[in-house]
Amino acid sequence: MPWRLRGRTRQWLQRLHLWLGLSVGMAYALIALSGSLLAWQQPWLRMAYPQLTGHALPDAAQRAAVLARIATEWQPQDLRATDLPLPGLPVWQLYFGDGARRYLDPASGELLLTRAPRGDALQVLLEWHTHLLGGETGKELLGMLGWLVLCLLASGPLLWWPGRRHVAASLRPHAQPSTRRWLSWHRSTGVLALPLILLLSLTGTLMVYGKGTGRLLGAVFAEAPPPSPPAPIAWRDAPIDWTAALAAAERALPGAALHRVTLPEARNGQLVIRAQAPGEWHQVGRSTIWLDPWNASVLGHLDATASGAGTRMNNAVYPLHSGGVGGMPWRALVTAAGVLPPFFLVTGFLFWRARMKRRG
Repeated sequence: MPWRLRGRTRQWLQRLHLWLGLSVGMAYALIALSGSLLAWQQPWLRMAYPQLTGHALPDAAQRAAVLARIATEWQPQDLRATDLPLPGLPVWQLYFGDGARRYLDPASGELLLTRAPRGDALQVLLEWHTHLLGGETGKELLGMLGWLVLCLLASGPLLWWPGRRHVAASLRPHAQPSTRRWLSWHRSTGVLALPLILLLSLTGTLMVYGKGTGRLLGAVFAEAPPPSPPAPIAWRDAPIDWTAALAAAERALPGAALHRVTLPEARNGQLVIRAQAPGEWHQVGRSTIWLDPWNASVLGHLDATASGAGTRMNNAVYPLHSGGVGGMPWRALVTAAGVLPPFFLVTGFLFWRARMKRRG
C-alpha cells in the first residue's frame, strides 16, 4: 500500500485545511489579489499620472541643482528620502514622514504631483498589502496570517498524496458530479501551482520579519556580523557641491546605479545613498555609500554583491516577491499567482457546499 495519511490524523488535518481555508483564505485571497496589481504599480502609476512620463533624465548639473533645491525647500518638511530619476520613472520621488509622496520635474525640480497617504487606489492597495490598513498592528497581524497560510499550503499536499503510481490519475480534472468537479479543480491546480504559491507566500511572510530573517539566515550560513555604518558626523552650515558628492559616490561603487538619497540632517551630517550594484536583484539596491558631502569624501561603502550567502538570500526576498527580477515572464507568473488563492477559496467552498448538500 502506498503511504497516505489515514485515520484520525487525516480527519484532523482535513478539518484544519477546511477551516483555515474558509477563514484565513478570504484575507489571503484579497492580499494575493492586491499583490497581482502591485506587481504592475510602476506602469499603473505612469498611466494614472501622465505628468510623470515623457521626461528626459537630468544631466549632472541638473541633478546637482535639483538636490540643492530639495534640501532647501523640502527637507524642512520632514523629508525622509529621495529617489533619483531613472528610466522607469524619470522624475524625482520624495518620501515624507506622514506617508505623502511628491514628484518633481527631473531638470527643474518643479512640483509635478503630490500623492497624499491613501490618496489614490494604488496607495490604499499598497497599505492593505503591507499593513492590512492597520499600521504596525496590521503588519503584525499580516505576519501571523502568513504563517497560517503556510500551514494551509503544507496541509494540502499531505491530504492529496495518492502514491507515486496514481499521481497522474489524481490530477485529472473531472466535470461531474459537482463534488468531484470542484475537488479535482481545487486539488489539481493547487498541486501544480504549489511551488510558485509557496515561494511567494513564504517571501511575503519573511518580509514582515525582515531584520529577524536577515539575522537568522546570517546565523545559518555562519556569516560575520554586517559592518557598522560610519560614525555620525556634525552638520555644517555650508554649501554642498552636489556634483562632486554624486561623482564620489559613483567612483566608490563603479557601475552601480544611484537610486535613493538620504540628505544630511542636524543629528547626522552624512549623505547616505542607496545604490544597485551590477548583479543585484533588489530594485533600489542594498548597496550603500556614506559620504561627507561638504568635502565629497567617502566615509564608507557596502557592496551588497560581496555579502555572504545568507544576506544575499535575504536581499533577494523582496524582488522575488514583487516581480522585480526575471523580467516580464516572472512578473506574469507573480500576477497569475495572485489570482490563484481566490480560485482556491471559491473551488474549496463549492466543494464543501456540494458535499454538505449530498450528505443532507
